[in-house]
Amino acid sequence: MKKTPLIQPVILAIATGALFHAAPPAAAAAAAQTHTLTVRADAPGKPISPDLFGIFFEDINYSADGGLYAELIQNRSFQYSPLDNPEWTAFSFWDLIKRGKASGGWALEAAAPLHPDNPHYLVLETTNPGDGFGVSNPGFDGIAVKAGETYDVSFFARQLYMDRRWARRDRIDTKPMPVTVRLETKDGEVLCEAPLQIETAGWKRFTATLVPARTDDNARFILLMKAAGGLALDEISLFPRNTFRNHPNGLRADLAQIIADMHPKFIRFPGGCLAHGNGLVNMYRWKDTIGPIEQRRGQPNIWRYHQSAGIGYFEYFQFCEDIGAKPLPILPAAVSCQNSDHQGGTGQQCIPMEDMPAYIQEVLDLIEWANGPVTSTWGAKRAAAGHPAPFNLEYIGIGNEDAITPGFKERFKMILEAVRQKHPEITVIGTVGPSPAGRDFDEGWKFARELRVPIVDEHYYEPPRWFLDNFHRYDGYDRAGPHVYIGEYAAHDAGRKSTLRSALAEAAYMTQLERNGDVVRLASYAPLLAKIGRTQWTPDLIYFTNTKVYPTINYHVQKLFATNSGDTYLETDINDSATAGTLATSAVRDSKTGDLILKLVNTGTAAQPLTIKLAGANAKSFAPEAALTVLTGDPAAENTPANPAPILPRTVQIQIAETFPYEAPPNSLTVIRLRTTP
Repeated sequence: MKKTPLIQPVILAIATGALFHAAPPAAAAAAAQTHTLTVRADAPGKPISPDLFGIFFEDINYSADGGLYAELIQNRSFQYSPLDNPEWTAFSFWDLIKRGKASGGWALEAAAPLHPDNPHYLVLETTNPGDGFGVSNPGFDGIAVKAGETYDVSFFARQLYMDRRWARRDRIDTKPMPVTVRLETKDGEVLCEAPLQIETAGWKRFTATLVPARTDDNARFILLMKAAGGLALDEISLFPRNTFRNHPNGLRADLAQIIADMHPKFIRFPGGCLAHGNGLVNMYRWKDTIGPIEQRRGQPNIWRYHQSAGIGYFEYFQFCEDIGAKPLPILPAAVSCQNSDHQGGTGQQCIPMEDMPAYIQEVLDLIEWANGPVTSTWGAKRAAAGHPAPFNLEYIGIGNEDAITPGFKERFKMILEAVRQKHPEITVIGTVGPSPAGRDFDEGWKFARELRVPIVDEHYYEPPRWFLDNFHRYDGYDRAGPHVYIGEYAAHDAGRKSTLRSALAEAAYMTQLERNGDVVRLASYAPLLAKIGRTQWTPDLIYFTNTKVYPTINYHVQKLFATNSGDTYLETDINDSATAGTLATSAVRDSKTGDLILKLVNTGTAAQPLTIKLAGANAKSFAPEAALTVLTGDPAAENTPANPAPILPRTVQIQIAETFPYEAPPNSLTVIRLRTTP
């Protein structure tokens, strides 16, 4: 890193290309008053949650299928339907291919399926294979492949015997069916291919390996029969070998890595509204998402597309373990979303009381699956999937933004009491509705206090000004009452854009969360991911295409806080109330490293000259150099694909002392990390 001695105040100078210059213009300096910011480095401080900053994952904006999940084939198991999207059928995203003089047909069938939870499959029948008869798939807005990289093809197939009248019979043809799988450009150029021989009367899995000769961002997958006859096909899959941590059925490496780079303390999954779903039949049931992928139950996504369950509970827990984040699964509170408009009815629907014992057991089984020994029923299933060690589940959320109705209350109480009795080691997180105020919020808090719920989940999406006006929201919260998880929040700027202004409003608010980290236990921005051109919700933290990833300015704020978090809050004092409303500060200590981390958020349009004073004997224990990171720029700026100069954090090493000057640039977040001497 570049080393810059801090003798005079410093200010970021993005426009000139220099990282810092020594002093502001004379006129600005004359108008600015220097304030003293005292950090109580000598005080023991206040213990705060070590799990404060995490992430929220929901399959919205094609975040899972077509996004984080590395599968490259769309509608691989032929389960798409108008319930997913009014324009879709089971054949959607598949095209019939007839090369040369090939002839034949295709059909969707359900007799003798691969698995009852995967009921549909494709039948191909050809009388004349010509130069190849089969199907193609364009993936999710094209299949992006790289030259020289390995891609794994797999599918399930069984042969269909055709007699001389071309009627199907229930026995296998004596000859194998030759099949070719390949990747082609949209113009038909073959990038790579592999031959297979299909000879089986029952369902069997076949695999092949493809290595493209050149890179193509818009390839398509082709499967061709090379002889007359019939095939039943299901679960046709194309995966890059290079997934995150090289897991089979794994995650897209670049998207998973940019999430891992945040170092979140926890991951909430599988979502918010997606968890309790669009009507009872659309609830997310965790047991449907584990086991072999061909046995998982896909279903309509509440955001109007399809969820294959390819990323299931095993993959969520595995990802948490891979990046050192605690798992935080959210289960329905036995009620559907109050905004449901499913064909089974509208509004909040409740699981019938006679079915509640089974549903409660489902919740308890999840805890056993995550934490139980391999000798337990569900621990054995986890071990069979390749993870004999427990996942060390600590938190479980029950409900999401639910209307606090009598039906909700009755069912939530039953679930809470069952978990308390069977698993007192698990911390249950309740819900207080979708808004930061109002009837459900008030009723939810009253109900949570009555039941002594350990933590409740607050949600809010508000303008940047709201976050600044509510800077003291948690100062007066009862420390003896339920603690808080801010499960979904974001500052929505004009046009619902991800601007520096919104990011700094969130940063200022996050200093409050650190200050109140004894009552605010967890917090996560939402939503996390969005595929460009496939969004149902904006703004989002990270945007992506099939080949590129675009972190927003808000992402960099979340990353700076998560990677510079602590477990002890230290008091800070400033000698002038004139900075209130424009300058937010927090100081935390990380007990693992001994570092003191100071955060300064200047939401004003003028620079803030400061004298920073490290009070007490502990001030002498810090190394003379500290890491200084600044994020600043035009408050209306966004990090978009069209922006050639995105706003990014800049870090240098600076010299510090017990008292040292610093000038916080206008519209900026500053993080100063002071390290203790050995």
